[in-house]
Formats: sequence, C-alpha cells, structure tokens
Amino acid sequence: MPKPYPPEFRRDVIAVARQGQTPIAQVAKDFGITESCLRRWLKAAQVEDGDRPGVTAKESEELRELRKRTRLLEQENEILRRAAAYFAKEISPK
Repeated sequence: MPKPYPPEFRRDVIAVARQGQTPIAQVAKDFGITESCLRRWLKAAQVEDGDRPGVTAKESEELRELRKRTRLLEQENEILRRAAAYFAKEISPK
C-alpha cells in the first residue's frame, strides 16, 4: 500500500486543481500523483464541502464508532441472556 500523503499536501494539490487554470492530468503530473488519485481527492473534498452527496470523514468515523459500540452491546446482551437462562434453570424447582 502506498504511503499516505500529508493533509497539507492534499489541500495544496486540491486548491491548485480547483483553480481550473491547468488540466487535472497536468496538475497530477506536476505533483507526482496519479490522475485517479487526484480525482478521488477532489471528489472527497466536494463531499466534505457539502457540494456533493456522500458520507464525510467525520460521519464515517462516527458510524465506525457506533458500529463498534453496537457490537459490544450485543455481545454484553448475549452474555446476560445466557446468564439469565443459566440461573433460571438452577433456581427452578426439580
């Protein structure tokens, strides 16, 4: 996997590409990245700015945390359900 570029670098490249004075392919070449990489960055920037529908980085992180929390709660709930069934069986008259 290629090493990630620093956020400052991404912001600079996006700013230059958004000026529209140079074709996307040339901007990508000048900064030493692929054209598809730059197009992904531009698309993500549009989502972050609210210009394009999609999930922002903040929303994505929140969803990840909520899914993790849900998994944990489901596991805890299952443990409690099994413990209740075990104790109900132990307490019931024989």
